[in-house]
Amino acid sequence: MITALLIDDDNNLRNGMKGLLSMYAPDIEILGEAESVKSGIAAIESHKPDVIFLDIQLGDGTGFDILEQLAQKKGSLSSHVVFITAHEEYALKAFRFSALDYLLKPVDPEELRKVVEKIKKVLANNDSYAHIDLLLENIRKKVDKFKRIALSTSDGIHLFEVSDIIRLESQDNYTKFYIKDNKPVLIAKTLKEYEDLLSEQGFERIHQSHLINLAYLKSYIKKDGGYAIMADNSHLPISQRKKERLQELLKSL
Repeated sequence: MITALLIDDDNNLRNGMKGLLSMYAPDIEILGEAESVKSGIAAIESHKPDVIFLDIQLGDGTGFDILEQLAQKKGSLSSHVVFITAHEEYALKAFRFSALDYLLKPVDPEELRKVVEKIKKVLANNDSYAHIDLLLENIRKKVDKFKRIALSTSDGIHLFEVSDIIRLESQDNYTKFYIKDNKPVLIAKTLKEYEDLLSEQGFERIHQSHLINLAYLKSYIKKDGGYAIMADNSHLPISQRKKERLQELLKSL
């Protein structure tokens, strides 16, 4: 069994989550509930659950406050965290850059099922919690452009500087990252997801299979149908409908 805590200041929502977990994730055992930052910290330290379903907005603070206070007590957090939140754009972006799981209210049963399956894999891999530190770093700074990104692979979670990413390549429902001074990293997410995440940070989709960091574009060659030469000496095709936009972007660089 996977042990869990529910931390939410709305009793009805906690009851709703218990019902969903009972129906769609019967192998998760709810050890306890909490409704505030203070009671949440006490419950976590008392039960040490495998997973915490954590609301952002609590009566006496936020779910981030819980993580901040536990981070100051080394060894106090050994749980996988799943945030439950309304649609808060900044927080969702921070979650995605930090490779942290979240569920939007009202919770969709299929999304819950997917998250539970991921939890099982994370617990089996005994992943580190460095990505929670990254989340807290991003939440504290409230910047528009995050400097680091957490990538969840089959062997764990790895943190990289966004500025070190040279390019991304689609491989069916996977995305391969090519990163400066590192081996390629394969992630079980689509290229579209990362296009949405990185488009405001100097990345451009030049082809259905390629997203590039313009800072590493060495040359745009017009012959042979048009292709890009990157800093890693890769030659990447440019789709017809992207050529004009790429030329305009190059004029402004």
